[in-house]
This record gives sequence, structure tokens and C-alpha cells, in this order.
Amino acid sequence: MTTVDLRSDTVTQPTAAMRAAMLAAPLGDDVFGDDPSVNALQDALAERLGFAAALFMPTGTQSNLCALMSHCQRGDEYIVGQFAHTYRWEGGGAAVLGSIQPQPLNHQTDGSLLLADIAANIKPDDAHFARSRLLTLENTIGGKVLPLSYLAQASTLALQHGLARHLDGARLFNAAVAGAGAAGGDAYAAARAITAHFDSVSVCFSKGLGAPVGSVLCGSVDFIQRAHRWRKMLGGGMRQAGVLAAAAHYALDHQVARLADDHALAQRLAAGLQGLVGVTVEAPQTNIVFVDLSPEVAGDKAKGLMDHLKSRGVLATGLYRLRFVTHLDVDTAGVDRAAAAMREYFS
Repeated sequence: MTTVDLRSDTVTQPTAAMRAAMLAAPLGDDVFGDDPSVNALQDALAERLGFAAALFMPTGTQSNLCALMSHCQRGDEYIVGQFAHTYRWEGGGAAVLGSIQPQPLNHQTDGSLLLADIAANIKPDDAHFARSRLLTLENTIGGKVLPLSYLAQASTLALQHGLARHLDGARLFNAAVAGAGAAGGDAYAAARAITAHFDSVSVCFSKGLGAPVGSVLCGSVDFIQRAHRWRKMLGGGMRQAGVLAAAAHYALDHQVARLADDHALAQRLAAGLQGLVGVTVEAPQTNIVFVDLSPEVAGDKAKGLMDHLKSRGVLATGLYRLRFVTHLDVDTAGVDRAAAAMREYFS
């Protein structure tokens, strides 16, 4: 029985065409700056997102960390959401390695940070306080798309208070495809409309875009020069990295528009889970489906659920709040099997 792996879109495997692109990639030494495949990827993403420069990184965590450390100095502070990846799931790197204090804020139901909360937490110029230097947002956040109108307002607020603006765009192209689909436009143009509100953006290629490794940080020339130094110090200097960059470049050119298929599968899965007693399904905006179990069905019932799903060849994450993530290695039959396994368990 083939496993339906819905734990994350990080589990994707390179397609045959992507593997061929990796095999054919011209290589150099990226520490010397002469890997043509790395340079081509960096130039392509910077151009498409409207930035002057870009830098290929092994991971999104390192990309975000280099961004925070390039924007902030020791004793500075960044404003961020309680459930943002840069705050909650990156090991506290900004504080531990950058001596940068996070100021976490509560999210609204749509994933945004209340503008009034942002303004209220920008510190005055006083030696008692850390120096507020940066606003960090994430799009998508928990699978939700932050509206362009909100990004414009948050950006304006940040600029009024002298804050730099960083976007964790690990799933930027999911947000862009969702926005382009709603407006009937081009996904690359939609992505550029999002990133226009930020000084820097980190884009992950090893999630829904399907590359095996890598993220790219975009920003100004001076900013990327600072990030390059931090990347070296953090152990991110790679040699013949073009074999990885070629996979990301293939994804950028060929696997952006197909994210709409993942979104449609998430909608199908959510529909298949409707009506289960004690189960609340959050309507997905992109490729992530959250399922909450009520107290009546929690406890021992919840503890046996993952084992049941696994016995039916379905993998997911969570306990009382489950997460299912669709991606290019999941098809309609797999989504239907996951829904059937859930219905079987709760019947």
C-alpha cells in the first residue's frame, strides 16, 4: 500500500524533469561566487520579485536568521507573531545567535497582527528598552493568505516608525497563486505585489515548489552583502551548490502554477471531512487543512487516531488539532483515502 504523506509539503520528491535539470547543471564554487547555476537562480528570483540582489541558502531557518541579523544589531528588537515560524519554530536563533529580542504579538483569526498592537509595541527611544528595528510577517501564515491591503497598511506603519520590514515567504508562491486565482492574474506578478511591501523576503523551494533543498533571501545589494557574511559565519557557504540551485530554478520556472492543484486537493479533503461528529474543519485557503477535535472526542479517542491513520497508509501531524498538507506527491485518490480513514475512525 502506497503511503499518503500529508505531514508537510517538505516531504516532496524531485520530479524526473527536476532530476534531469540537476544532472545537467553547470557547476562552480559558490563560496568564490562562480557557480553559474546558483547565480542564475539568485538573479532570476530577485528579478521576478523586484529586488536588486538575492542569496541562496541551505534552509529557510538560516535564510530568516541571516535576514534578522542583517536588519538588526545586538540589543535590537523585532516585532513578530506568536505563531510565526521565525519566533516559534526556529530554535530561538535570533535571540541566541543574534542577541535580537523578539516582541511576539497575538494573531488575529486571519493570521494578521493587529495594527494597533504593532504600534503599541514599538518602543520609544529610551535606554530602558530594546531598540525596535524590524517588523517580520509571514505569508502564508498557517496556510492563510494575508491580504494585500493589510500588507500595505502594516508596511506604511512600519515605515512611519522607522522599522525595516522582512517577510518570511516560505510559502510565498502559495499566497501568490491563491491571490492570482482570485483576481485572474499571473502568479509571478501577484508574488511581486506582495513583496513590494518589504525590504527583504525569504522564499523556500523545498516545500510546495518541490525542490529537495534550499531557500533564497532577497533584498538590496547592501543588505545581501551583510547577509552573505552572516551566511558564512553560520556555516551556510556551499561549494558546488548549483546541483541544488538547479532544482530550485526548475521549480521556479515550472512548478509555481501547479500549486493551484494542491489548493484544490486541500479543498477536496476539507469537504470530505465535513459532518464528522466532534470534528471542526477549518476551510483551507491554500494547501493546509486544520482539523480540531472537540473535548467530547479528545482524550483516548484522539490518542489512537494517528495509529489508525498510519494503519491505513495515511500520515498527518497533531493530536487535538490535526494538520494535513497537500503537495505534488499527493493525488485525488490519496486525499480520498485520508478522508475515508478519518470517517472510518469517527464512525
